[in-house]
Amino acid sequence: MPITTLRRLLSILVFVSLLVPGGALALSPAAPLTNFPTEEQAHQHCPGDTAVWLNLPTGIYYLRGQRWYGRTNSGAYVCQSEADSAGMRASRNGQ
Repeated sequence: MPITTLRRLLSILVFVSLLVPGGALALSPAAPLTNFPTEEQAHQHCPGDTAVWLNLPTGIYYLRGQRWYGRTNSGAYVCQSEADSAGMRASRNGQ
């Protein structure tokens, strides 16, 4: 199998794994990231932390009250500390 085909297949598998609601995203062995389809489920998972909306394809998360919180096409609710540990980042302009 050509290397370009393997790369495409790997990219597709990674993207599909990001879309599985409630599934664990293993971005690195030291920083697991669990996503949830609802804000309430995220709060139950991390009661002492802030639940944020993570845009899965970009790795950018939004806080409650920001424009894209809960509104991007491919996203999920996650715990802010887990998102930070997994290398995700907050929105720079708050939108």
